[in-house]
Amino acid sequence: MRISKSINILRREYKLNKLSEETVRKNPFKQFELWLNDVIKLNLPEQNAMILATSDKNANPSVRVVLLKGLGDQGFKFFTNYGSKKGKNLSENTSASILFYWAELERQVRVEGKIRKLSRIESQKYFNTRPLESRIAAWASEQSKIIPDRNFLELQYKIFEKNFSGKKIPLPPNWGGYILEPNYFEFWQGRENRLHDRICYKKQKGKWKIFRLAP
Repeated sequence: MRISKSINILRREYKLNKLSEETVRKNPFKQFELWLNDVIKLNLPEQNAMILATSDKNANPSVRVVLLKGLGDQGFKFFTNYGSKKGKNLSENTSASILFYWAELERQVRVEGKIRKLSRIESQKYFNTRPLESRIAAWASEQSKIIPDRNFLELQYKIFEKNFSGKKIPLPPNWGGYILEPNYFEFWQGRENRLHDRICYKKQKGKWKIFRLAP
């Protein structure tokens, strides 16, 4: 294998900011909101992208990027096909973790918790806000299923596009939302000499306990 530059010398120093137990918000959702607003103000690419890690009943892990589509005091919301690999994982094991990584700010946030399905009403409400093409695609693609080729996928799209022409597109029966309800947050701020700041929140008896981890 040939790589244009030796991997073991690839590194950067982190000098932009710092994080301490004294300055963070007492509520982790408020701290996350603060950091996400920084990302939005800077107009960084893929501002709401998050890495979702799931596992099946045998603890076989799986990870992918999804988009955060809702945030509140209860947790982090995203939408997908329930028949996808992540959907099948979550039907067997509701424990999951998400990761936000914002390289430009030298920050990442890791969140752990339990995931549950959102109601059909809430899923329908979000589905109606999607672009027309995305709503058709939700019907055309049986996510994570093996297909013969790209032409098959595009043909399925054209079929549903024709079937729904001039009609309101309903919510697919196997498509909808999830919410991750956190019991743990970790806010990571890059620092010089790899002495990074790691400030964590753990839910204990309904309250958030704040502590620091060694980098």
